[in-house]
Amino acid sequence: MSKNIMKKFLIIQQIKSKIGILPKHKNVLKGLGLRYINHVVKRRKNKSILGMIKKISYMLKVT
Repeated sequence: MSKNIMKKFLIIQQIKSKIGILPKHKNVLKGLGLRYINHVVKRRKNKSILGMIKKISYMLKVT
């Protein structure tokens, strides 16, 4: 049962600083709820979240 639940959610970790990145990318971080390096959030897996992750994939770790 727990494996099925985990497929619906993504665990997202910010691994890079937001200093010096594009303002649009900062807004995406804010939209995901990430605030600082090594901050971890749990988000429901849907198209909008996957698009945000794709846009700033260079600064995230997703499991």
